[in-house]
Amino acid sequence: MKKHKRLLRLPIGSIAMMLAMVACSSQTPPAQDENLATTTVTSETASPAAPVDDSGNSAVPSGAPGTPGGLPDDRTPLEEPNGPIDAKSAEAAGQVVQRYGGLLEQRKFAEARRLWGNGGEASGQSEAEFVARFDKYATLHSEVGRPRDMEGAAGSIYITVPFRLFGTLKGGGAFNSVGPLTLRRVNDVPGSTEEQRRWHIYQSGLNPRP
Repeated sequence: MKKHKRLLRLPIGSIAMMLAMVACSSQTPPAQDENLATTTVTSETASPAAPVDDSGNSAVPSGAPGTPGGLPDDRTPLEEPNGPIDAKSAEAAGQVVQRYGGLLEQRKFAEARRLWGNGGEASGQSEAEFVARFDKYATLHSEVGRPRDMEGAAGSIYITVPFRLFGTLKGGGAFNSVGPLTLRRVNDVPGSTEEQRRWHIYQSGLNPRP
């Protein structure tokens, strides 16, 4: 005599609940926002909080990209390499300027000066003069734009990086300077050193802006 398997009978409500749970678990997760995926590789740093005055109002212009007081409105992101950044690349030049701005914000002025060519001499100021120049600021903030206009001349490579430096003065009031920093490195010529083939600040085009 054959034995019949007993079937488990569930209430209709329980079956509906189980089907709903299976359907939810089979759904694919929502795709990641493409804009969020590229925020870590853009050449412009996130804008720091602007200083405020005693009334709680902004002490400096907003400086939004594309405005007279801000960087160029260039939203094209830089491609972030999978491995180490080539010291000769445009991305490396942008990183030098980012470091420069960061050192100024941290008030490490002497160290920032050494990012200029010839160990800081290209700044046109001694270390003491350079430090005094920036020590007059109470707060310093910086923004870096996308490197552009790379070109070669007389055994050297030049590139410009949009830069913004803003904050407040120790004597009161705000300042806002915008302009390109020109970086230079020696081309791969015989006799050049590895340090010479790295990017260094060559010239500053910062100008006061409203």
